[in-house]
Formats: sequence, C-alpha cells, structure tokens
Amino acid sequence: MESTDQVSTVHPNVLIVGTGLAGIGMAIKLLEAGERNFVVLEKADGVGGVWRDNTYPGCACDIMSMMYSYSFAPNTGWSRMYASQPEILDYIRRVVKDYEVEPYIRFQSEVVSYEFDDAADRWVVRTADGDEYRPRAVVAAHGALHKPHIPEFKGREKFTGPVFHSARWDHSVDLAGKRVAVIGTGASGIQLVPHIADTAAHVEVFQRSAHWVLPKMDRPVSGVEQRLFKAFPGVMKIYRSAAFWLHEAPVYGYFHPRWNFLLKAMALHHLKKQVPDPELRAKLTPDYTFGCKRILFSGDFFPALQRPDVDLVTEGIEEFTEAGIRTSDGVLHEADVIVLGTGFATDNRCATEHIVGRDGLTIQEAWRDGMQAYLGMTVAGFPNFFMIMGPNSGGSAQSILFLIESQVRYIVGCLRMMNERGSTRLEVHDEVQRTFNTWLHSKLDRSVWVTGGCHSWFLDHTGHNRQSWPGTGTNYWRATRRPEPEAFHLSTAGR
Repeated sequence: MESTDQVSTVHPNVLIVGTGLAGIGMAIKLLEAGERNFVVLEKADGVGGVWRDNTYPGCACDIMSMMYSYSFAPNTGWSRMYASQPEILDYIRRVVKDYEVEPYIRFQSEVVSYEFDDAADRWVVRTADGDEYRPRAVVAAHGALHKPHIPEFKGREKFTGPVFHSARWDHSVDLAGKRVAVIGTGASGIQLVPHIADTAAHVEVFQRSAHWVLPKMDRPVSGVEQRLFKAFPGVMKIYRSAAFWLHEAPVYGYFHPRWNFLLKAMALHHLKKQVPDPELRAKLTPDYTFGCKRILFSGDFFPALQRPDVDLVTEGIEEFTEAGIRTSDGVLHEADVIVLGTGFATDNRCATEHIVGRDGLTIQEAWRDGMQAYLGMTVAGFPNFFMIMGPNSGGSAQSILFLIESQVRYIVGCLRMMNERGSTRLEVHDEVQRTFNTWLHSKLDRSVWVTGGCHSWFLDHTGHNRQSWPGTGTNYWRATRRPEPEAFHLSTAGR
C-alpha cells in the first residue's frame, strides 16, 4: 500500500466511516500494514459506535468478555464474564489511545453521500458540514445495528409523556415513581426491565412473541484470575479458546435444529425453574423452533416479571392514547413514560444512504431485490468500496469481534493486492457475487431462521436471511483468509 507520513484530508488512500469496534480495528490494521494516509470519519463526538449510543440501564454484552475483545489487544481487566456497556466503551477508548488512532479521526463528520468517480477511480465523499474527501477506497464500518426501528403505532403523537427508544435513552427523564411501558422483549428489553423495575412505580412489558432464554453464566472475574491473565498470557488464551468453542457449538443446530435439543431443554428447564406460575410460563414459552429468533441470555428477566409491580402484556397494541397504550382487547394501560425496545432497522441498512457506484448505479438499485454482497464485504458495481459486517456476514452465535478481524484482514489483503498489481480499481465480478449468493441462500433457506416458524430481524421483506453467515465462525475465517484475485476485476484509471 502507498504510505506517507502526512495524513491527507483531501485525497486519502483509504477513508473509514465509523469508530465502533469495526472502524477502529480497520484503522489499527492499516497502521500495522504501514498505511498512514487514511482518515476515519465519525458522526458523533466520541468513539464506541453501538457501545457509545446504547446507554440504557442494564446494557451489557451477551457474548463472553474473553471473546469480546480484539485478539491482538486482550483485556486482562474484565470485571465480569459478561461485560457491561461502560466497561466495553472504556476498553474501546483505551485501545484507541494505546494504538494512537485518534489523530486519524475526524469527529462530528457525518457522511451524507458517496459517489464513485469513474474517470479517476476515486470516491467523492461529502459530509454534512460541507467537507469533501476523495479517497481511493472506502471502508464502511458504520454497523448493522445503528438505526433504531420505530414502529408506526397508531395515535403515537397523542401520548403526552416521553417516548424514546432504548438506543436513544433519555437520561433527563426520571423514572422514579412513574408508570413505565416497555414495548419489546428482545435483547435490550430483557436487560433493562429488571433494572428500571427497582425505580419505577409500575412497569408493564408488552411482548409480541416470546423468546428462547438461556441462563446467563455471568459472574465476577476474580482478582486471582486477573493477575494470572497479566502474568501468564497463555492462561487468558485458554479462557478465550473455551469461550470461542462455546459460541461455535450451537451453530450446527441452526441448520439441523434437532441437534439443539440440549439447549432447548436447558431453556425450558430455566423457564420452569424461574417461573412456577403455569399461566405466566405458558405466555413466556415460544411457539417456534429453538434458534429461529436470536437466543437471549438472562438470569433476572423472568424473576422481574413476577414482581407485584411488573406485568406482562401479550395482547397486541391497538393504539397510543393521551394516557397510555390501548391493546387489542380494549384495555387501556396507563403510562407516564413509554420505552421502545423495538430493535433496529436491518432490512436494508443503506436504504436511505446516497451511495452511487460505477456508471451511476445506486445502492438502492443494486439491492432492490434484497441486500447482497460477496463474502459480506464487496458489492458488484461499487469498486473500491468495502463493508465491514455487510450482508450475510453475521456470526450466528460467534463473537462479532472474531468476524470483524477476519474481514479487516481480508480488506487489507485486497488493498495490498491492488498496490502490488499497480491497480486503481478493484471490483468483484458480478457472476462471482451471483454464484456466491446462490450458494449462500441455498443453505440459509434450509436453516432454522427461515423454516423455524417465526419472523425476526434476520429476515427481510423477501423472506430471505440477509444477516447470517451459513456456517461457523471458523468456516468464515477459512473463506476469508486471503482474497482470490480471480474473483475481482482489477484495472487502472484511464485503461
């Protein structure tokens, strides 16, 4: 790769968008590869991505801490087996400092458009404040879970109290003594409900469908363990390896559901043990195949629902009123505050973005039949444009950090290949992408996500899973060890 000592703010070799774990990891690996002419654009005033934005009570990771850190920057000081949001954000900030990434970051620089210059083989990237960058390559690392999904509830404007999404928590609202309605029982809902129940006067939890919940094997990491990690790095590698294979194990069952019978039995035992009331237990028992929706982990959600000041509501929401929420059975549930734990917009994560590739092709046109890419990173028609955690690169049960590192290594390999061949343009062949996606969906269409009898954020409007990789993290690592030159069209501007 080309390298200079001075960062260009006009013509960088690489432009990265986002300072979450993906963007920061990309920046670090560029530095290690000798690349200095790059810039990272961040719309907010600090790093962290999803861990900066999600500050709701109880926010934590559901991947074991030992696997939720870069392999090249292990954190020997995790306080718990499952880290909380403040601790993860602190880890990201320390990595940025330790690897001296901040000088390359431009904060409060929200990208509003990307347009490929066919003549120069460069992207023209513009920000909301009017800055223009012309990088050779773009790495979009803005994540899949950064746009809150806000359902169109009838009469929403009538409600007189505060309404906010869990990913945009309004800390100015004091919940003490308030009646709080929480809509959604997904990953954020089951974390925040037990925490706000201690503060609010009454909490009503609106559940559209039950989730499979496994016990969260969380505990403090002892001081002895932390000292061992620092003194003997091999010990932490053993913990990390154990966590890795623990997350790999269930993946086979997503394609052969009967093999997840043990995990299903664990979930049912957990539910029966924590919820003795058969009527409530029936409401909390999913009616679809284990694994169809995201598996959740919690040890305090079911107990919270049995508090006298917490109620579970399973009737559908009919409308918002001035005083609260009316359900389909005609009952008005009075509320002072409404919290939306309704997830994120994942169907087409670039639906509202202005991304124009070769010959004027827009991302909306390219993805009119659903998102697709090659190995989740490159898209036909969009030269020199890379995505981290793009379509179908989700890890099912594996840590997203493992997949991010696989993708970052692959992208660095693509940039190195361009440099070695004297190319200014790299674009995946349309036929390669088509063949890859035909194979991918032939596997995914037989998976539990599609056949399990539920509708989840894994599926788009066409009924296809556009989020998951059809295999283990190990499979993905193998598939992305190095870019295959024959998969791409490599050329030079003006030729």
